Amino acid sequence: MSVNKVILVGNVGKDPEVRHFENDGAVANFPLATTERGYTTRNGQEIPDRTEWHNIVVWRGLAKVVESYVKKGTQIYIEGKLRTRSYDDKDGNKRYVTEIYADNLQLLGRRGDGANNGDSGMGSQQSTTPQSQPISSPPQNDDFLKEDETDDLPF
Repeated sequence: MSVNKVILVGNVGKDPEVRHFENDGAVANFPLATTERGYTTRNGQEIPDRTEWHNIVVWRGLAKVVESYVKKGTQIYIEGKLRTRSYDDKDGNKRYVTEIYADNLQLLGRRGDGANNGDSGMGSQQSTTPQSQPISSPPQNDDFLKEDETDDLPF
C-alpha cells in the first residue's frame, strides 16, 4: 500500500491563472507559499524564516471557485497529491515540475485580513460565508446525494 497525500496551509503568491475548455471544464494554476517561522537558538544564533513555494493545480468546478474567490494574498488550506511531470525547454533540456493536484480547498481569508470576524474557517461549519466553507472537487458519481441525516457524531 502507498499514500500520496499533501496538506498545506499558506498564502497565494499571485492571482490564479484559469483556463476554460470547450466541454465546460476548467483548470486553475497558482503558487502557494508556506513559511516556517524563524527562531533564535540557545546560543543566540538567528535562524531566519524559511519559505517554500508550491505549484497548485485545481480542476473542474473547484477551478471555477478558485477563479471567483482566490486572489494573491488569500490564505488557504489545500489537500491533494503530488504529481511530477517533465517537459523540454526552448533549448531542448528536459525540465521537471512538481505540482500539487488539489482535491480539497478551504478558504481561510487573506493575511492580516479581519473580514472573517475571527473565524478561521477551520473549526466552524455554521458560517455561510464562502471564506469559511470547505470546497471539494465534485464526486465522480451520484452517491454523494444520498446523505444520511441521522448523524450521531459527538461534535
